[in-house]
Formats: sequence, C-alpha cells, structure tokens
Amino acid sequence: MFYFVRHGKTDYSEHNQKIYQGYGVNFASLAKKGKKQIKQTAKDERLQDADLIISSPYTRALQSAAILSRKVNVKLEVETDLHEWLANKNYMYVEDGKAELACAEYFSLNGDYPAGQDRDWESRQLMAERVLKVLEKYSQYDKVIVVGHSMMIQAVTGYEPKLGEIVEFTL
Repeated sequence: MFYFVRHGKTDYSEHNQKIYQGYGVNFASLAKKGKKQIKQTAKDERLQDADLIISSPYTRALQSAAILSRKVNVKLEVETDLHEWLANKNYMYVEDGKAELACAEYFSLNGDYPAGQDRDWESRQLMAERVLKVLEKYSQYDKVIVVGHSMMIQAVTGYEPKLGEIVEFTL
C-alpha cells in the first residue's frame, strides 16, 4: 500500500528574491503552518509502522518528509522522479509567464493533449507514468509513504489532495 502525502503549506514570502527566482522557487521551505500540518498528518494511524518514506526532491516535500520521518521513525529516501509537473517535459527551463500559460492550458485540457497534437508541457499521462515507475521500485514493501505534490498525486490517483492530506493508493 502506498500513502501519498501532499507537502505542507509553503512559505513563498521570498519569491523572486535571492535564489527563489525561476526554478529556484522550488527551494522554498515550509511555512510555520505547513510544519504544523505535517506534524498533524504524522499522527494518522495509517502512517504508523510504514516501511519507508520516499520523497520528491523539492524542498517543501523533502522538509515535509523529514518531519514525517522523525515523527514516525521511518527511513527517508529521495526519488528525483517524484517532482511536480513540468512546464517543459524535456527539462528545459521555462520563464514564469510561459510556465503559467502552460499550466493554465494543462488545466483547461484536463492534463491531456488535444487529439493528434503534442505540447511541451508534461501531460497527466506522462506524469502518472513517471510516478508509477518510481512506485514499482518499492512494490515489495507493505507500506510506503510517498511525499509529493498535488498535480503528481492527482495524475496517479485521480484525486486532488489538500495540503498535508493522505491519499491511499495500490498498484
């Protein structure tokens, strides 16, 4: 069984300052409220006795996973393919404005490319395939906590989680 956990509330107060520009926004840490959300999530009985925690490498998810790891006393591994949706599926940097347009188009098309067309942004199907490939590596475990992001969790489960929410999933 996999237990997806969406990261806690992120502190974007330094957005477009220091290193928090462009791709650097992914280095933003949790807000105080986000830390509290994840500490509350850690009390959920479903997470007790987990075999392992795997996490997105983005700071907000990794910090959430670290809190969970400490609270439920479970080993933590980072899986780079558990990152959030990509505005460019070829891992090319996209300016904020273009990324926002790509995201808006993703949502307007429910994550699917129009029939017979391709896009630079990562489709729901591509995102799900990427995440499922990671989960398959851990299928021998009974209980794995997967800390990540709203769009990637929704691509796999069909459900959009709230901050700190748990979503159960089986392969």
